[in-house]
Amino acid sequence: MAYIWVQFILATMIILGSSKYLARSADIIAFKTGLGRTFIGVVLLASATSLPELGMGVSSISVLGAPDLAAGDAFGSNLVNLLIIGLMDLYWRNGPILNTIGTGASLIGILGILITGVATIAITFHHGTTLFSSWLVSPFSLAIFVTFLFGLYVIFRAERTETASENTEYEQASLGMEIGIYSLSALIIVAAAVWLAFTGDNIADQMHWEESFVGTQFLAFSTSLPELAASFAALRLRAPELAISNVLGSNLFNMGFVLWIDELAYTKGSFWAAISGIHLMTAIIAIVMTAVVIVAILSRGRQRPSRFWTYEAISLVLLYVFAGWLNFYLVS
Repeated sequence: MAYIWVQFILATMIILGSSKYLARSADIIAFKTGLGRTFIGVVLLASATSLPELGMGVSSISVLGAPDLAAGDAFGSNLVNLLIIGLMDLYWRNGPILNTIGTGASLIGILGILITGVATIAITFHHGTTLFSSWLVSPFSLAIFVTFLFGLYVIFRAERTETASENTEYEQASLGMEIGIYSLSALIIVAAAVWLAFTGDNIADQMHWEESFVGTQFLAFSTSLPELAASFAALRLRAPELAISNVLGSNLFNMGFVLWIDELAYTKGSFWAAISGIHLMTAIIAIVMTAVVIVAILSRGRQRPSRFWTYEAISLVLLYVFAGWLNFYLVS
C-alpha cells in the first residue's frame, strides 16, 4: 500500500514540475505571436494544464475500464480549480483579486456554466432513458463540443485587441524552441497522468473507496496542480488576469473537450449512463462556485472586508469543503 502512495506522489510531483515550463513557454509564445496573455491563458495554457485530466480520463476508460474515475477527475478538477481562485484571493493583498481583472473574464465563466449545465442534463437524461444509448456519440456531447468551439471563437474575438505581454527577457527567446519545450512538457504531463490513473485505481481498490470519490478528490487535486502552479506563478508576475483566465479556461476545457474525448474513448455504450449520478452534485456545486466568481468580477469598486479574506474567497473554500464532505457521505 505504501508503494502505491509513493507512485501517486511521484506522478503528482512530475506533473507539478513540468507545469512551470508550460507556463513560461506559453507566456513567451504569447509575446512572440502577439496573441496576448488572456487569449493564451484561456486557450494554450489552460489546455496544456488540463492535459493531465485528458490523459487520466482516456487511460482510465481505455485501459482500466473505469469511466467513473475519468468523470470524477473532470468534474472534481473544476471544483479544485475554483478553489484555486479562492486561495489566490487569500494570497492577494491588493484588494479583492477578482476586482483587478477585466469584466471580459466573466465571459469565460458564463461559457463554463453553460457547458457544465449541458453535462448535467446529459447525465440526467441518459440515466432516465435509453433513447440515445445506441448512438456512437450522444447529442448532448455533440452540443457540449460545439459550444466549446464556439466559446473559443467568442473569446478570441473578445480579446483580439489585447496587447501582448511586454517582457524584454523574452526578446532573445526562440519561438521554435519554446514550442518544442511546450510540446515536450505536455507529453511528460500526459505520461504522468496515465501513471496517475493506474495508482488512483489501485488506491480505490486497496482502500475500498468508490472510483467516483477517488476521481473527484485525489485525482482531481493532483491533475489540477499545473493550474495551481501556473496561476501562482502568474501572480508573482503581477498578472492576475492570466491566472484567472487560466483557471476558468481549464474548466471550460475539462467540460468541453476532455469529456468529449472521454465519451469517444468509451465504446461499451453510453458514457453518460455508465458514470455515477453523484457527478451531478459535483457539477451543480461547480456551477454555483463559478457564479460566485462571475458576480465578484462584475461587482466593481469593492474593498476587502479584511486583509486576510474576502467574501468570495471564503464562499469558494466552504463550497469546496462541502462538496468533498457530501461526495464522501453519499458514496460511503
